[in-house]
Amino acid sequence: MSHAALPPSPWVVRWAPLIRRGEALDLACGDGRHARLLASLGHRVSALDRNREALAALQGVAGVVAVCADLEDGSPWPLAGRRFAGIVVTNYLYRPLFRILIEALAPGGVLIVETFMAGNERYGKPSNPDFLLAPGELLAAFGRELTVAAFEQGRAEQPKPAMIQRLCAVRGTVDLVALEP
Repeated sequence: MSHAALPPSPWVVRWAPLIRRGEALDLACGDGRHARLLASLGHRVSALDRNREALAALQGVAGVVAVCADLEDGSPWPLAGRRFAGIVVTNYLYRPLFRILIEALAPGGVLIVETFMAGNERYGKPSNPDFLLAPGELLAAFGRELTVAAFEQGRAEQPKPAMIQRLCAVRGTVDLVALEP
């Protein structure tokens, strides 16, 4: 099943309304389930991935611009100088990007991350420790410079059993009213 066939992550759906209208980034977007969500919320979305075939699924989607770039090949950050109201990263981990993501957030910008953590090797891929977060790693990486609105870690059942870490953090302060259901 392609990512486009999957619904957006409930974690992203829950926190995406915190993103102020403006430019958003779906990093390592695959075929764009979260780029579509962000565009439906009125954002101008840069959907970045290294897979041209996956990005082709976004051709013609209003409000979405596909950006093909390999973030791990040593090339410069392809969106240098741009600041985003929101950045979404799911099912992808490349630690050298942590600093870049903080710097790419506009003041008041929202970072939403959901990816695999240690223990996931019991459930399948990814199983390489290089691609699994250590317990509390997202908090350590982002919590000093961003305001954490929410953090979770542990076993998830959907869309399949996995060990997951999730973070929603804001560059600046969090409007508590916006957090109410």
